[in-house]
Amino acid sequence: MGVVNVGIIGAGRIGQIHAGNILQSESVKLKAISDVYLDHVKGTKLEATVDYLTNDYREILADPEIDAVFICSSTDTHFDIIVEAANAGKHIFCEKPISFNIQETQRAIEAAKEASVYFQVGFNRRFDKHFRKAFEEVRKGTVGQPHIIKITSRDPEAPPEAYVQRSGGMFIDMTIHDFDMIRYLSGQNATEIYVNAANLVDPMFGRHDDVDTAIITVTFEDGSLGVIDNSRKAAYGYDQRIEVFGDKGVVTVANEKPTNVEISTDQAVTADKPKYFFLERYQDAYVAELTAFIESIVEKKPVLCNGDDGLQAELLAYAAKLSVKEKRPVTLKEIERNLVK
Repeated sequence: MGVVNVGIIGAGRIGQIHAGNILQSESVKLKAISDVYLDHVKGTKLEATVDYLTNDYREILADPEIDAVFICSSTDTHFDIIVEAANAGKHIFCEKPISFNIQETQRAIEAAKEASVYFQVGFNRRFDKHFRKAFEEVRKGTVGQPHIIKITSRDPEAPPEAYVQRSGGMFIDMTIHDFDMIRYLSGQNATEIYVNAANLVDPMFGRHDDVDTAIITVTFEDGSLGVIDNSRKAAYGYDQRIEVFGDKGVVTVANEKPTNVEISTDQAVTADKPKYFFLERYQDAYVAELTAFIESIVEKKPVLCNGDDGLQAELLAYAAKLSVKEKRPVTLKEIERNLVK
C-alpha cells in the first residue's frame, strides 16, 4: 500500500485538527469530509483540497478508494458509524470516548475485530514526547517498581454550558484522558477507584449532575496506587503534569511552556505560564498519533492505542461516577458484573 486514502467524519474543531495534519503528511491523502453542517468548511483550504464534501457520511463509507476513516463526530454517533465503517472494511480512528454506553463500546470493538480492520482510539497524550519518554523510562525499570503514579490535569477555562449538557460529564469527557494515561504509565489495569468530588468552579455543572473538581484514587492489580487531581479551571493555564514514583527513583514531567526562560532578580523569580490549552500543548502529539495509525495500516502492525484501551478508560469513568454518587470505593469487577446483568 502506498498513500493511504482517508475520509473525515465530523468537521468540528477536532476534525479540522486532524484534517490539517493529514494535509501536511506525504503518506496520507484526505479524500473526503462529511458533516451534517458544512458551511464552515466551504470556501476554505479544506474544500479546495479534498475530492468532495458531503452531508452523508455513508458516501465516504461507500467510496471504494477510501482505506480509513477518522470519526470526529459527536460521541452519540460513534457506535453506529464504527459498526458501519467496520462492515465497509474501513480502518477506523475514533476520537474518545468510543461511546456513552459500555455495551455499545464492546460491540463496536467486536465489529472491528470481526472485520479485521485496524481500530485506534484518540488518546493523543500517549503520543506526547514528554509522556512517551516517561513511559519508556518506567518500562525500562529506571525508577524500579512503580508505587505511586500522580497525574494533575486542569483546564484553563470551564466549557460552555451547552457543551456540558452533552459531554457525558467530567469523567467521560475530560478525566478519561487521565484514566488512559494512568493505565499506560502503570502497565496494569485498575481494580478499584475512589473519588471525592465537588462543584467549586461553576454551579452550572451541578445543574447537569456533573462535577468540576475531583481527587481520584486508583488501585492497580499489584496493589500500587494512582492519584489524579482534576479541575475545570486553572487561572494560570493548562496544567498537565505527571509523576511516577518507584522503589529506585522518580520520573516527572512538568508543564510545557512557550519558553523555558526563567528570570531571577532581587524582586521576583518569573517564568512563562503553561501553554494555554490542548491545541497548543498537544499539537505535536496529534501529528504523532496520526503517523502511528497510518504506520499500523501500511506496516500491518498493532495500533498503539486500541479498542480495549478505550473500554478500560470508560469503565474507570463509570466507576468514578458511581463512586461520587454513592460516596464509596468502587471495584472494576462490580462495574463489569453490572454490565452482564
